[in-house]
Amino acid sequence: MTSARSPHSLPLNGMQKHRDITVSRIQSFLAGNHQFADVGLASALVESRYSDAVCLSVFAVPNVQRIPFSEAIKGKFSPVKVGHVLEPVWSTHWFNVKIKIPSALAGKEVDLVFDPGCEGLIWSTDGEPLMGITGANNGDRHVDFRLSSKASGKETLEFYIEVSCNGMFGAGAGGNGSIQPPEASRKYTLQTCELRANNKLAREVQRDLDVIFSIGQETPKDSQTSSDAIYAANAVVNAFRYDDLGTLEECKRITTEFLAARANTGYAQHVITAVGNCHIDTAWLWPYDETKRKCARSWATQCGLLEEYDEYTFAASQAQQFEWTEQLYPKLFERIKRHAKTGRFIPIGGTWVEMDCNIPSGEALCRQFLYGQRYFEKTFGERSKVFWLPDTFGYSCQLPQIIHDADMKYFFTQKLSWNNINKFPHTSFMWTGLDGTSVLTHFSPVDTYTSQATVRDVVFAVQNNKDKSYSNKSLLLYGNGDGGGGPLVAMLERLRRMSRVEGLPAVVKMDTPNAFYEDLEKTSKDLVTWKGELYLEFHRGTYTSHARVKQFNRSSELLLRKIEILSALCLASGAKDYKHPKEELDRLWKLCLLNQFHDVLPGSSIGMVYVDAIKFYEDIATRGAMLAEAALRKLIDVSGSGSNVSGTSSNGSVVFNPLSWTRPVQVIEIPLAISNAASFRQLSACGTKGLQLIGPVPGYALEKSLFDQSAQATALSVHMSDETVVVSNEHLVLTLNKCGRILSLLDRTANDREAIAPGFAGNIFRLYEDIPLFWDAWDVEVYHLEKGWDAGVGTLSLVENGPLRIVLEVKHPLTPTSTLTQKIILCTGSKRVEFENHVVWNENRRILKVEFPVNVDNDSATYETQFGFIRRPTHYNTSWDLARFEVCAHKWVDLSECGYGVALLNESKYGFAVHNNVISMSILRAPKAPDANCDIGEHNFSYALYPHKGSLTESDVVQAAYEFNVPLIAGIPAIPADFPPCQFFKVDTANLVLDTVKVAEDGDALVLRLYESCGGRGAAKLSIHPKLGIDSAHFCNVLEDVQSAADITGGVLTIPFTPFKIISIKVMLKARA
Repeated sequence: MTSARSPHSLPLNGMQKHRDITVSRIQSFLAGNHQFADVGLASALVESRYSDAVCLSVFAVPNVQRIPFSEAIKGKFSPVKVGHVLEPVWSTHWFNVKIKIPSALAGKEVDLVFDPGCEGLIWSTDGEPLMGITGANNGDRHVDFRLSSKASGKETLEFYIEVSCNGMFGAGAGGNGSIQPPEASRKYTLQTCELRANNKLAREVQRDLDVIFSIGQETPKDSQTSSDAIYAANAVVNAFRYDDLGTLEECKRITTEFLAARANTGYAQHVITAVGNCHIDTAWLWPYDETKRKCARSWATQCGLLEEYDEYTFAASQAQQFEWTEQLYPKLFERIKRHAKTGRFIPIGGTWVEMDCNIPSGEALCRQFLYGQRYFEKTFGERSKVFWLPDTFGYSCQLPQIIHDADMKYFFTQKLSWNNINKFPHTSFMWTGLDGTSVLTHFSPVDTYTSQATVRDVVFAVQNNKDKSYSNKSLLLYGNGDGGGGPLVAMLERLRRMSRVEGLPAVVKMDTPNAFYEDLEKTSKDLVTWKGELYLEFHRGTYTSHARVKQFNRSSELLLRKIEILSALCLASGAKDYKHPKEELDRLWKLCLLNQFHDVLPGSSIGMVYVDAIKFYEDIATRGAMLAEAALRKLIDVSGSGSNVSGTSSNGSVVFNPLSWTRPVQVIEIPLAISNAASFRQLSACGTKGLQLIGPVPGYALEKSLFDQSAQATALSVHMSDETVVVSNEHLVLTLNKCGRILSLLDRTANDREAIAPGFAGNIFRLYEDIPLFWDAWDVEVYHLEKGWDAGVGTLSLVENGPLRIVLEVKHPLTPTSTLTQKIILCTGSKRVEFENHVVWNENRRILKVEFPVNVDNDSATYETQFGFIRRPTHYNTSWDLARFEVCAHKWVDLSECGYGVALLNESKYGFAVHNNVISMSILRAPKAPDANCDIGEHNFSYALYPHKGSLTESDVVQAAYEFNVPLIAGIPAIPADFPPCQFFKVDTANLVLDTVKVAEDGDALVLRLYESCGGRGAAKLSIHPKLGIDSAHFCNVLEDVQSAADITGGVLTIPFTPFKIISIKVMLKARA
């Protein structure tokens, strides 16, 4: 007799399936936070949990201090349980964790799961950082620490956990990832502390299914690969029973067969190199001191992964972060060095920090590479070959030359994928700089440095690679970042499974950045070239936000330059008892470079960061002034030795010109505190400074200058009427209305040429509504130009009236809450009109600009950049032109036509625009995030209008801007009557600027750095005074590696130059007795 068939034996799996419903079913099955998670795969991942096996006590560090391990373990620990509240924000709580693994867990894989809802670091009892923790339930969650791969059930363990009351992205109002200011009232809670025994088979099925299901979703729906993948994933769902974990064996068989059957061993159409990284912002939504702990948390975790996954490679940049780790976490640092020797923990980038590349000076960029590369070479035995800068806000057109000069070959970023107007057209290309130097460049086509290493990332990388015709190689950076963290186990497991899968558009392999670039260089063909700056069409507000920090940056760069020049001359001149302050100079330079990090100098960090930044700048200013004063006195002493010291004069000063050309006669201010008021021709209106005529002074010359009361000052005049004020000297005739707006500026040296556009007024302050789409401190959007208005105006008054200068003052009530007091200055003999400004600023999302419509017409304007200039359009013909509605410049912006031009000089501003014939300078912004008080307060700054004959390259704009920023150095007032003048260096070619004179890093030598400033070529003569004792000279790079011998005869160097070339020369000093 035949038995009846069970209805369950009917072949229902052969029924037609609806793809979208099936996909949703699989998603539900995989989800760990779904309403059906208790009957899905997540229910099988953990075999057992034990919370009573962990004994906790805590020490709350008082006063929001961050203390070292050795001090923390001496604290007073109190018992605590899950649910304990951790506060306030930024405070630190040290947990002592004692564990007794239960016998029931013998043979099991056991983890400690510790989730404080914020960040933490697990320490061994002997003070070694073991693993970082990122709590809460975000995508960067990492709270499980492996105690044993196979427990005996008898272990007794003890650890310390340092908990930091901040998330990976600080503590901004709104939660993880918020860019709002920190929320002072935020509290965290110890959410979980328990032992877990994992079901290893369930975890393997989960990881397989994650990749298989993603293949089904990300490959074309009508492809065989997608259909097979969805079928296999659905089969796993059908095979699994939450109450019969033996079904996991069948699930694993299905996933294994799917992946094994599709192991791709044929031709790789596209090859993706995956490199782990954890981008750590050196400061951003957290202060510098928290970054030091983020480094330890992140890198300890990555060292653990390197020890578990033999194929894994991890890259980390920023020498400053390595130095912090070396100083604060020596045991972890030794672990890092061991992995670095294997080539798998990869120090990369070659710079001190990942700096902003718009605002730092050319010399500061060189020092980023100098300090970075020297640290990497000294510490890890090799320099970086890849300039690694994935997240800064645009890239200067001089970077290719500096990269090459820093012994690098390659450049990596992805930031231009953030452009909000035009899509950058290349992935792999040759980037050519201002001087013609090219570097092989790759933009990761995943458009991020925080890829999660998913199938979607792989598919998108291939689709988005814009240069597949020329190369089949792409770089994928993966790992949680910005606040650190880095790759997680799940990412590495996905990469293992995706390495060679038939149906995916690429082979995926883990390797090093160097290997990727060498392969790209070897196999690519006909790569295109991109010439000039890599302008980011985004974050244009960073040229202006936090004006005080930008001003400090400029002054710090110039102060360090001054110290180095004076110190180098003291050393080379044999100044008695003078010791070059290298250690202190290095310290000050590193502070300056640190503050150039790409979220600090641009003004996009929280307020706490700027408390530290200003403190560092004040340190540079105070110590730097002392070093400069000491060096100047020693230089005067050694230069004046042998002169008649018994016959001295107090009616004058020793002056030094730290520029490489002769400065014309000019008016200088000297504090009355160091000189006699009777010595001066004019006193300042404030009564604290005396004015005198000085000059001309040759370049790099030290000489005495007597204050000659009979010296003839050229005629200055001022005429005030009811409607206008007219001020003139021998060069300029300035006409202003009663509000301080320029109605006319006649240039007497150019047949009374009018510099201001007829019918318009210059020096107009305008306010614009400044509400971006999202990134508050970062962005000023193009539509702000649609909504602007003239700021309030005041009335002009005369406060100084010659004979050396005329000063007019006007107090503008810009708004009901903000004021600007401006002094308009014209000095005898000067070719520029100067504007000194004091602003009290209290606005909400407004930007203040000053605008000058000039009587010049050109399709392009010229903006100073590092070691050169760049021309940009003055029109909005194309979307690429429109995108540059706000750009970065350094000391000057110029609009010239054939025969004439007008330049706007500044001493601390960086945001500019020239549209048609209007030169505009952005002065202050008022964003409210991430610093609610950005720019609120008082500001002092200066700018100058400089009309000139000739086009830019026929003029002396470069020199005028330097002179506006770099004053003559006046020494002690009492000087020998026969003090001998000395010109240490003389350059015979105006467009070759001797910008840097420093003591060499190694050896008894000086380094001279020059650059061609106008786009010309030729050969220049550089004469060096015999007093400096030059023995020989060689060209070198910015790392001071000696290259070819320089032609030097009789103390005169012959220096060939080409357009915008940076030229470094190492001159060896003769041994002194």
